[in-house]
Amino acid sequence: MKLLTITTKKSKDKTMATNQYIPTIVFHPAETLREKLEEMGMGIKEFALRTGKPEKTIIAVLNEESSLTPEMAVLFENVTKIPANFWINKQARYNEYIARKRYAEAIAEAEEWAKKFPYAEMVKHNWIPPTRNIEGKTINLLAYFGVASHRAWEKLYMESKLKVAAYTSLKHTHEPHAISAWLRKGELQAKEIGVPAFDSKQLKANIPAMRKLMVEQPVNFFEQLQLLCFEAGVILLFTPKLPKVPLSGSTRWINENPLIQLTARYGQNDRFWFTFFHELGHIILHGKKYISLENIDFSAADPEKEQAAHDFAVKHTFSKEQEEKLLSEHPTSITANDIVDYSKEFNTHPAMIIGRLHHLGLIPFSVGREFILSINLSSDNTDE
Repeated sequence: MKLLTITTKKSKDKTMATNQYIPTIVFHPAETLREKLEEMGMGIKEFALRTGKPEKTIIAVLNEESSLTPEMAVLFENVTKIPANFWINKQARYNEYIARKRYAEAIAEAEEWAKKFPYAEMVKHNWIPPTRNIEGKTINLLAYFGVASHRAWEKLYMESKLKVAAYTSLKHTHEPHAISAWLRKGELQAKEIGVPAFDSKQLKANIPAMRKLMVEQPVNFFEQLQLLCFEAGVILLFTPKLPKVPLSGSTRWINENPLIQLTARYGQNDRFWFTFFHELGHIILHGKKYISLENIDFSAADPEKEQAAHDFAVKHTFSKEQEEKLLSEHPTSITANDIVDYSKEFNTHPAMIIGRLHHLGLIPFSVGREFILSINLSSDNTDE
């Protein structure tokens, strides 16, 4: 026997070690059966006749090509005088041994796969238990994704074998492993939230209140925004971004509820609100069959749908008509006071105007920076 340390889940992100004695090798019941037949001086044909089993079945067991069933164990008991529970338990121990051996082989095979994830960053966010051992990392990653093997992960995230709205192929993305880790965290967060049925009418009715939060941006604006989404059956989450992944946000459906998952990638209010309304647009315009991964080039992306969501965000932050009015009235220059006045007239935040003018290259990036507010959502939505 050798002592193995098995890592098991203790709580959401804590682990504990459980010591179990696991034999280094376990023999098939055939080992005992061969010895017993030799002891009894009985051949295979006679044993088959006495037990009432086909000779080929006995041969398959003796050759370790077949399992010894409970039915056989009862029949063998009368002939060998060895209790049925001995045969049953021996087969069960052998089955477990083979299963563990195959699992160990699968873990070893998946180690190169595990090295492609930003494990240290995932540990930093408490998404996954810390370990320096590649075998431990592999086991933890499989548990994190809720899959038995790295091939199962590939079918979910690289081949889109599961025909549900929560998954799409990441095969042609730049960092599929990190993206899948971020998406999985949103899925796990969403499962912890009880949310009412999706109500598109309520969602549309809550848009003015959402825009008011954009304009006023109180300290707890994200919490209030989550509640407005919740009322309409929409899950809104913040999930910290991972290195080398330019994701700003994603929209997909978890069961019957839409999920908006944001990174607050740039940490500033104009980018945040535009991304939020972009993702909201996907829900209102495109339904549950479309998945959005903003700033990620992936095979299922639809340029027309992305443009429609972009236009939706423009409309609800600083519309084209408002932009044209401002530029027609100030074709050469615009002051900070002008921006404030227009933001009040258009019922938007000055940052949305400045952000658009910066994006269009109409004013230097140094102008109007005082209107761009920093946001930090890490304390608004825990992943501890």
